[in-house]
Amino acid sequence: MPPRSISDSISGRVAARGARSHGADILGAVTARSLLRLWPLAMLPAAFALGSCEAPGGVSPIFPAPVSPNGQGIYNTYIGISIPAIIIFIGVELALLWVVIRYRRSKQPAGYIPPQIHGNTRLEWAWTAAPLIVVLAIAGYSFAELQKDFQPVTTYDFEIAVSGHQFGWSYTYPEGFTVHQEGTLAGDVTPFVVPVNKLIRLRLQGTDVIHSWWVPAISGKTDAVPGYDNFTWLKIDTVGTWRGECAELCGAGHSTMQIIVQSMSQYDYERWVRQQLATQNASPKPS
Repeated sequence: MPPRSISDSISGRVAARGARSHGADILGAVTARSLLRLWPLAMLPAAFALGSCEAPGGVSPIFPAPVSPNGQGIYNTYIGISIPAIIIFIGVELALLWVVIRYRRSKQPAGYIPPQIHGNTRLEWAWTAAPLIVVLAIAGYSFAELQKDFQPVTTYDFEIAVSGHQFGWSYTYPEGFTVHQEGTLAGDVTPFVVPVNKLIRLRLQGTDVIHSWWVPAISGKTDAVPGYDNFTWLKIDTVGTWRGECAELCGAGHSTMQIIVQSMSQYDYERWVRQQLATQNASPKPS
């Protein structure tokens, strides 16, 4: 090889430097683009932490302890699906991490080609059938639970008609009075009061658009549809107060449609009913 001139050496160095600079520019652009795409993932923990703080117009993302049999059934389904899903997720991520570390390029000889498994019929059948079995098991388990928890009850102590409107709820009791739960974010709404250890059927109706009555500790989401009666039920076994909300986007004031359910002992409930009747009878009637 003939000796290179000084100008050739300088040109080669400049070209190499330019190539390195160009490579650095590409790497910087790829890194910036990756960060731009991944930054929303960093917001998830913050959003979860903020969402876990209960406030007017919202419920905690942490599943509350159920206080009604149908709420217990939904909670059991939630646990029965979540735990296997978490185990499968951790197993897949650990396997992926093992492959990344075990077969990383820096530990392999030059020109290394990993084992090729294309055409392995047994393996392909296995990784196709396994997810299918998992999904079908989840579907069957969920469907059976929904059939049990959302079937209208025929034997119950009494019925309350629940009417959803923009933006609030109305509860009409068999004694003839109605409790209005108008939506607000300024504080707590008027509670929907029920006695403990009584099986109560709820007849849900919508007066304008579709709403959805949902108190996680008590029952699943049940739609209130205009022109159609929907049913759910509750049987709360302890005295207390539980929060819920409208679970169907129903307009600009959707976020204000809080639900508060308060359960009382039978004695306190009967006294509360007498107070509601006295208030209704004392109100002047329109002429």
